[in-house]
Amino acid sequence: MNGLTTPTGYIALPSPVTKATVGLQLDRNAMMSANKKAASIDKASKDFEAMFMAQMLQPMFDSVEVNETFGGGHGEEVMRGLLVQEYGKSLAANTDSKISDAVKSEMIRIQAKNQNSIQTPVKDTLQ
Repeated sequence: MNGLTTPTGYIALPSPVTKATVGLQLDRNAMMSANKKAASIDKASKDFEAMFMAQMLQPMFDSVEVNETFGGGHGEEVMRGLLVQEYGKSLAANTDSKISDAVKSEMIRIQAKNQNSIQTPVKDTLQ
C-alpha cells in the first residue's frame, strides 16, 4: 500500500479546494505579512531610539578634551563618533526610556490611517 491508496485499494484523492481552504491560506499569508510589518516597525523604532540616544550623548563627548598622550588626531574623532553610536545602541537596548514604544505606536497609527484611506472608496465628484 502506497501513500495514494486506501486499505481497500482505492486511490485516495486530495480533498477538494473550497472557499474555506483558500480563505485560510489567504489569512495565513496576511498574518505572515503583518508579522513582517510588525517586526519592521519594531526594528525601526528601536533604531530610532538608539540614534536619538547617540545624538543626546554627542554634545557631552564633544566637550571632553582629548588626552594627547594616549590619543588625538583624525582617527580618534572618527572612533569617538562610532563609540557614541554604540553607547546609544547600548542605552536603547538596556534602558526603559519608552522612546521606541512611542515611536512604534505612532508608526502603527499612521500605517493604520494610511491603510484605511486606501480601502475607503473615493466618491466621484463629477456627478
